[in-house]
Amino acid sequence: MTERIRAVAFVATLVVVVMATADGQTICNMPVSALMECKPAVTPPKPPPPTPSCCSSLSHADIRCLCSYESSNLLPSLGIDPNLAMQLPSICNLPHPAKC
Repeated sequence: MTERIRAVAFVATLVVVVMATADGQTICNMPVSALMECKPAVTPPKPPPPTPSCCSSLSHADIRCLCSYESSNLLPSLGIDPNLAMQLPSICNLPHPAKC
């Protein structure tokens, strides 16, 4: 799958976590607090680079699990830009799974 789809899946997961979990919980091996720390990096208009903590947490996440959220329609409604989301793994210098 394309890098864009993988990134959208990550952001969709972020949205699901924000809406459905409490502090201390994880989704796809990533703490909710780490997902929230990544949100500014995928929110327009002028997002900051992802924090080292965001990238570190993302590196330990189950990317295939995150990809399971790729068809979410929630991203734009939450102010998240899918184009920014698809860049996050690359900005963090993370390897991409062969298939999402």
